[in-house]
Amino acid sequence: MLLTKRVDGRSFNIRIEGAGEPILFVHGFPLDQTMWNHQIDHFSKSLQVIAPDLRGFGESSPAEGTVEMKDFADDLAGILDALEIKKPVHFCGLSMGGYIAWEFVQRHPGKVKSLILCDTKASPDSEEAKANREQTAQRVLAEGPEFLAIAMAEKLFSPHTIAENPDVVKRTQSLIRSTNPNSIAAALRGMAVRADMDVVLKSIDVPTLAIVGEDDQLTTPDVMKEMAKGISNAQFVEVQQAGHMSPLEQPKFVNQAIEDFLRSLS
Repeated sequence: MLLTKRVDGRSFNIRIEGAGEPILFVHGFPLDQTMWNHQIDHFSKSLQVIAPDLRGFGESSPAEGTVEMKDFADDLAGILDALEIKKPVHFCGLSMGGYIAWEFVQRHPGKVKSLILCDTKASPDSEEAKANREQTAQRVLAEGPEFLAIAMAEKLFSPHTIAENPDVVKRTQSLIRSTNPNSIAAALRGMAVRADMDVVLKSIDVPTLAIVGEDDQLTTPDVMKEMAKGISNAQFVEVQQAGHMSPLEQPKFVNQAIEDFLRSLS
């Protein structure tokens, strides 16, 4: 079921399915909630699945300027309140969704039961990475997202996926092409100014699962394994034949890993 809720004057498109403990799926950049379709279909059989389009993405209100990770986190807290979700959620975020998770767990700790971090990291951008994000933002505003859809494919997906499942790649590229350039630029600038979260890892006191594709070029297995070591109650899973989009590339394996993790909490 798709719902529209207004939070702080903005309209948010939200998919909500199933019943039970709530699990919140937070998509990556520059995508929308449909990247979680495999997870939504699977987990809605036993949980209450909540999958919003973030500010500026999908069918939610467009964004402009700079949208920081804390802004996205507060939007999500507002969405949960608007949906009258009283129980703490299992927060599952991919890439930028993971950056948002760090802010969410600090700003709204009472709303988090566990963290599931897919293909993400805690470290901030280098100065070079910040400059690259700004250049990309300016180019998107000038030219539109076509070049980004082409350039991101090899960074997002493993060679196996590109060769064996090209339809997944094409659908993702189509989604990027349809995204508002102002919203893309706003998120790029927000990611560039995010804080160093390595310093907060030791303070995270909820059960955590770190998932990464073996071919992830953007957040490598070594980076995520080291990140997981910094969290006192974290598990680590590496996904074979997957890149940065592991839940989309190997959904059955990732779903099982999440299911095993959630079962370990009961």
